[in-house]
Amino acid sequence: MRQTYPLLFASRPHEPNLDLEVCDKFSGEVAARVPLASPQLIEQAIAAAAAATRPMAQLKAYERQDILQHCVTRFQERQDELAETLCVEAGKPIGDSQGEVTRLIDTFKIAAEEATRITGEVMPLDISARAANYRGMWRRVPIGACSFISPFNFPLNLAAHKIAPAIAAGCPFVLKPASLTPIGALIIGEVLAETNMPEGAFSILPCRRDGAELFTTDPRLKLLSFTGSPEVGWKLKSQAGAKKVVLELGGNAACIVDADANLDDAVKRLIVGAFYQSGQSCISVQRILAHRDIYEELKSRLVAAASQLKSGDPKAKETFIGPMISSGEAERVETWINDAVQAGAKLLTGGQRDGAMVEATLLENVPTDQPLSCDEVFGPVAILAPFDHFDEALRIANDSQYGLQVGIFTRDVYKILSAWDQMEVGGVIIGDVPSWRVDHMPYGGVKNSGLGREGIRFAIEDMTEIRNLVIREIDG
Repeated sequence: MRQTYPLLFASRPHEPNLDLEVCDKFSGEVAARVPLASPQLIEQAIAAAAAATRPMAQLKAYERQDILQHCVTRFQERQDELAETLCVEAGKPIGDSQGEVTRLIDTFKIAAEEATRITGEVMPLDISARAANYRGMWRRVPIGACSFISPFNFPLNLAAHKIAPAIAAGCPFVLKPASLTPIGALIIGEVLAETNMPEGAFSILPCRRDGAELFTTDPRLKLLSFTGSPEVGWKLKSQAGAKKVVLELGGNAACIVDADANLDDAVKRLIVGAFYQSGQSCISVQRILAHRDIYEELKSRLVAAASQLKSGDPKAKETFIGPMISSGEAERVETWINDAVQAGAKLLTGGQRDGAMVEATLLENVPTDQPLSCDEVFGPVAILAPFDHFDEALRIANDSQYGLQVGIFTRDVYKILSAWDQMEVGGVIIGDVPSWRVDHMPYGGVKNSGLGREGIRFAIEDMTEIRNLVIREIDG
């Protein structure tokens, strides 16, 4: 890991200052410094992206594919560097960091494939006598310059889910990475700078809030894609004007464990879903609903497994739980745990904090009005509750302001279909936790979890518009 990294301005490395300190989330020490983009530089980057709209749109499918395939090759070559950087700047255990680099590579691979699949359709128009001499067809064209704002928890792959489909679709872009974890996105930018993308086609700009407003309000940007908190996301949507907005905002995912579940398997998956990368995932398992017949046994197994998880330095291979993104976030989670206990919840294991470290924590009897139940914890905490009937579990799982994904452990196909019909979510995951995602599937949510879908093909649909062609045939 280097001590400094440039930002990317109008397709080129640029180092106007080194004003942003990026800390090692475990030690708290400054690990690297990167530039902060001024409002003036952001405005110039948006102008450059707007000017690159036509050159990007004119790239042939194979040229867009070549750019993406170059990225795949270079990310593979820099795999260890990317994982180490992610481990330091995000505090993500090294095993999880390596896994995210693999997903970064997968995401660009998928985009390279999809770059040549952006098709249209011949559409017969002769549905009545008045249209007898007309033929129609449509195709997808790039929407134009895009604005991306990515979060801290998956600094590589969630940036990739914006950048890769934009390149596949032929859209220039400006990206604001999270100021807590900007380096991964800057390394992606370094690789993009090695390609033949048109001048000005992309900029990756860490910045303060005074400049970030331009990512939302500038009318030259035709799409805003934001991943982050609901409070910020809906505010940005209200400020975005006429541009299209895609929001991926979070959740408090439920996982239902029915009486016929394989408990050995369910426990293993629930532990991963609830506590990987310290629960800092919008599809982390937060609410575990277990059939009363197996509730006590499942609870006992989960408590035993959670209490054995190794916490500590994320650089150590045996570490499962590393630090949260900041001590302030860890303090918030600790407060929520204590408030729930004071309100009548029972602490089953964990609950202690040391700086930015929070133990893997399980509770039961949490009142439904407590933040641990009704808000997004975004920390290593899960709560347990029993149910008697499957429809009751579906109702409890749906009783949420969020609707991102749900996990269900059952062998009953009729219950699976019932859940698919009734659950108010973007994804129903059977035989696994809601935390499961593969990078080409449609991913997103309803209610307070956002608008639109990620997953390369589906992001490309948002980043393109349909252009119709009608031809009137004239006799003679």
